[in-house]
Amino acid sequence: MANKQDLTRREVVQMAGAVSVAAAASKLQGAPAIQKVLGANEQVQYGFIGTGSRGQYLLKHLKNIENGRCVAICDIDESAMKKAADLVPQKPAMFKDYRELLGRKDVDAVLIAVPLYMHFPVTKDALLSGKNVFCEKSLVFTPEQVHELRALANQHSKQVLQVGLQRRYSQYYQMVRQMITKGVLGDVTHVQAQWHRNPGWTMKPGGKTKNWRLYREFSGGLTAELASHQVDVADWMFGAQPEYVIGIGELNTWKDGRDIFDNIQLIYRYPQGQKLIYSAISTNQHLPLFNSTRTEFGELIMGTGGAVQITVGTDNDAATAVWFPEKDTKLAKATEQKKPENTAAGATMVTAGASKGLPVLLSGEAVDMKNDGFIEREMKFARLWLYKKGIIVPEEPRNPVDTELESFFNDVKTGGHPKADLEVGLADSTAVILSNLCMDEQRKVYFNEIDKMGLPGAPAAPAAKKA
Repeated sequence: MANKQDLTRREVVQMAGAVSVAAAASKLQGAPAIQKVLGANEQVQYGFIGTGSRGQYLLKHLKNIENGRCVAICDIDESAMKKAADLVPQKPAMFKDYRELLGRKDVDAVLIAVPLYMHFPVTKDALLSGKNVFCEKSLVFTPEQVHELRALANQHSKQVLQVGLQRRYSQYYQMVRQMITKGVLGDVTHVQAQWHRNPGWTMKPGGKTKNWRLYREFSGGLTAELASHQVDVADWMFGAQPEYVIGIGELNTWKDGRDIFDNIQLIYRYPQGQKLIYSAISTNQHLPLFNSTRTEFGELIMGTGGAVQITVGTDNDAATAVWFPEKDTKLAKATEQKKPENTAAGATMVTAGASKGLPVLLSGEAVDMKNDGFIEREMKFARLWLYKKGIIVPEEPRNPVDTELESFFNDVKTGGHPKADLEVGLADSTAVILSNLCMDEQRKVYFNEIDKMGLPGAPAAPAAKKA
């Protein structure tokens, strides 16, 4: 048989056919298990508060999460609430006042997807009512709320509090963090991140209520809605929070009555000199990563031993990561070996020149000559050939949004601790608050300023300037 590192196209096509048949057989054999419904005592009964666009998006995913059961939903917009109710397999009770939902004894947990300015009030009331809480980012809106929620959540430490930062639940991001921990990327010094859209948010009929993201009294703008995800990635990869932030934000294109910026550029300096360079614009969606096969958002993580391009993806394009070892290093020379090799972090290197991108493979994709069966080895070798040729890229088998939701319910049932917990959420919210302050005041803002902002006797936080 031909060397599996040099598979011909014909062999790959033949293997692909075998893989399709095997996959189809597997699905048929597994159908009864897939259709199994967990018993009521195995499910977390939850209420959902905030059924706008993000809420409906999450409810679509929650339909496939077996360990949770929606029993109630709430929104002040009755039409949005009715649309959301159609997404729930069970017929949920509907409320306009979220406090009525919180009063139900059959609700063990709540998921919160209201506009940002209401995150803290609803979360506070939910904790006080004894509920477990999943709240979308940003967790809080003002400096005062950073301190108040920390104190409140610590008083209710037996309740699960998770923030919606789904990259923490991605296998690829977890793998890259392991690579950093094991030294595979050397000293990680820089992260570049972007979330570029075209046209971005547009003004819709319905006034401020329908367009809350475009107004500072309700929203943290691009920093809160987009940058928060990627600042969290940098914090995680660097293993620290920023020391200070500088940047510029302007309203240059969308003169439609909004008062948030339509483009921002930020630089975060971390304690060891690492830096995050961030950009969000609304006039172009090009992403210069992954050979420009993806758009809008992604991160480039750079170290002395190599770099990784990574994105969490969307419902249509799954999460993926590509590794670029640096030339003239021991790690780069290792890629010249003629067979796949497991690194200490569990990533698999495919034979390639040091300048070529190598797919970061999840542990189950590595070829195990000792334990893999013949068909499984052939399937893996075929995929490796396709990855090497750039025909396909490895993709995460499950959307991290599904993983984070299922994990929340598991933690509620078992008393587990979320990966995106209170302190992760408050660090992220702090970055949003101080980043907007640096752009408004056009100055370097130190992160330790939050220690005095919003506390009793401290000067009031400056009012945000109009864009």
